[in-house]
Amino acid sequence: MENSTTLRRVLTLPHLVLFGLAYMAPMIVFGIYGLVAQTTEGMSASAYLIALIAMLFTALSYGQMVKAFPVSGSAYTYTRKALNGHLGFMVGWGTLLDYLFIPMAIWLIGSAYLNAAFPEIPSWAWVLAFIVITTFLNIVGIKYSMRVNMLLMGFQLLVVALFIILAVRGVEHGQGLGTLLSLQPLVNHYGHAGSAILSGAAIGCYSFLGFDAITTMTEESKNPTKTIPRAIILVTCIGGGIFVLASYVTTLVHPDLHFKDVDSAAFEIAKQIGGALFSAIFLAGLIIAQFCSGISAQASASRLLYAMGRDGVLPESIFGQLHPKYQTPVANILLVAVIGLLALTMNVSTSTSFINFGAFIAFTLVNVSVIFHYFIHAKRRGFSNVIRYLLFPAVGAVCDFWLLTSLDSHAIELGVAWALIGVTYLAFITRGFRNSPPELDETTIEAHA
Repeated sequence: MENSTTLRRVLTLPHLVLFGLAYMAPMIVFGIYGLVAQTTEGMSASAYLIALIAMLFTALSYGQMVKAFPVSGSAYTYTRKALNGHLGFMVGWGTLLDYLFIPMAIWLIGSAYLNAAFPEIPSWAWVLAFIVITTFLNIVGIKYSMRVNMLLMGFQLLVVALFIILAVRGVEHGQGLGTLLSLQPLVNHYGHAGSAILSGAAIGCYSFLGFDAITTMTEESKNPTKTIPRAIILVTCIGGGIFVLASYVTTLVHPDLHFKDVDSAAFEIAKQIGGALFSAIFLAGLIIAQFCSGISAQASASRLLYAMGRDGVLPESIFGQLHPKYQTPVANILLVAVIGLLALTMNVSTSTSFINFGAFIAFTLVNVSVIFHYFIHAKRRGFSNVIRYLLFPAVGAVCDFWLLTSLDSHAIELGVAWALIGVTYLAFITRGFRNSPPELDETTIEAHA
């Protein structure tokens, strides 16, 4: 069935930066603070710093690949073009693990905090509310959801700033460590510092998921070969800076690693530093952050499914179609909403680790794709090109693979099981790997440009 509609090019650099920040949700640093703090034995700032460095190298690689292939599909498209179709499919399959389940984790974190504040209302009710509202906004169009995000992002950033200011004020008045200059958020006396920090960084990378999702909006962006790479770097740096600073001051004001509920630890700290009034404002900011992030995450997942459906890797009649009026992949949006219902049966720790398995696979292969596309195939081997197309992506690939191996064993087991399902499906559609996976014709790609 021929697809007669196309994605609209309406997004500029500010839109893309907003989209990436909304997906990343700067307040997510508070949403998983308790988990990261306990995993790192109090060294969450170091974990986020390592994660930022790793993500910067990978962000550069995403920027290089979108210049070469300015179409939807993100890591899936880059790997199949730079390496081969079978590996590209597996990266796309791994990325599905990331993109399909991120909205679920986002809605799960939001419901955990709302349930902590309003225990009389069950978590499942909050999850359903998130799903219904974000699904509606994504169906009617990305431009409308961007307008909603723009209105809400300012408030979210204001709450982050207030939290940092109140935490600093609390430390100055003797709370926590009682000093603004301390190495404890970076290195402490508990031992096993290296492994603890790496494990925390592997979880903390969940907070950065958003810079890569910008690439799924390539076909809806104006001048994507320039705006997409710039947006990726800006979002990574802005978000990473917030994460490192926020986790540092939070540890200063509350170095104790024991919380009533690790999934809503920052809510306890907000009460400590700002009382009932600020805790209410903080809760509103966090829920708004989760709401904005959920909109962007669901939109990105639906675009990845659309790219794979349009290629014929997934059934085109379902996944490769756009609504004639709204010009959005409605079936894909609804599928992500249904998968989000799994939030009713999972916890934050399992869901974030599970998601990061797919993300690290994709990140590693995007870095490798840069090396193969530019350095090996295009033979760009001058001094600056060696740094840009070999050294930087190699460092990024090593960092990402290292973080992958630092995930907890349960997440790796689930990720491997998902990969085996993907291999089985790939064998089916390629007749035992004898044929290449279906691929979108280049003239069709150009028609979408």
